[in-house]
Amino acid sequence: MTTLVDQTYSTQSVTACDRLRTTMAAVRLSFNWLGVRKSLSSAQKNQAADSFGAEGKFLSAGKKLLDTSHPAYQAVTTIRGRTITYWKDVSLPFPEPGIRLMRRNAIEDFDQRLSEFCVELDDAVANLNRHYDDLRFAARERLGELYNESDYPSTLIGLFAIEYDYPNVEPPSYLRQLNPELYEQECQRVKARFDEAVQLAEQAFLDELAKLVDHISERLSGEHDGKPKVFRDTAITNLSDFFERFQSLNVRSNEQLDELVERAQQIVHGVKPQQLRQSESLRQQIVTQLASVQSSLDGLLVDRPRRNIQRRPK
Repeated sequence: MTTLVDQTYSTQSVTACDRLRTTMAAVRLSFNWLGVRKSLSSAQKNQAADSFGAEGKFLSAGKKLLDTSHPAYQAVTTIRGRTITYWKDVSLPFPEPGIRLMRRNAIEDFDQRLSEFCVELDDAVANLNRHYDDLRFAARERLGELYNESDYPSTLIGLFAIEYDYPNVEPPSYLRQLNPELYEQECQRVKARFDEAVQLAEQAFLDELAKLVDHISERLSGEHDGKPKVFRDTAITNLSDFFERFQSLNVRSNEQLDELVERAQQIVHGVKPQQLRQSESLRQQIVTQLASVQSSLDGLLVDRPRRNIQRRPK
């Protein structure tokens, strides 16, 4: 039986789906990255298995080619992490691996920022390459007989790269004339993808808000050794960052979620971390008000209409 809530949600989903398709663009991010682990050869696995009285074919073993804890290597991987974080912060999920949805009016800034990350990565790789001989020497010392010179390229330059593009996720227009029936099938498939994207975005916002509200409430109300728990500025700034991102990316798919975000924003509006550290009464006031938001979030997460979301492997 279809309830009024189901009907209302369905109407909202269609509207939000249309908004996604008309205001967003698909952005795909990927990386070319040097592999630093390699499986042992069959002979090496057999040799290792012998020490345990095992059969080599039942043993999985590998070797680490480079010390990934080296500061120069860490600098390279840090840029990759920052790039992924930025990409996710300015976009919404889409049910295809490596693709997210971004406001079309944000593409220019995104492109500029990714170009900067690419330059940073090239500089970091150049620095890593300067330490490459030392890293290979250390690997030779640590790997012993497992060291194989052929596992190592002559240079690291060009082996790390950030790649991004803006794929078309809409049905190809030529299908309309070529095969109208197939074109209609593609239209329905794409619509289903965007419907799912709405659901994924809403779920992501709900989960993040619930996590942030729970964290700040726990920090404000908890004690350690009879004293208030340490309350860091990030408990507030992370929530503020969420409000900005929600305002920028929200497609207004759920009025209850919109109302909860507004309530949470009003509760902490103008509140400074130092004020919360200094005033117990203010901490209790914020905790009490956020408890109502937590309760509503819990109800929304549990009672929201069920969706048939087909999860894809990452």
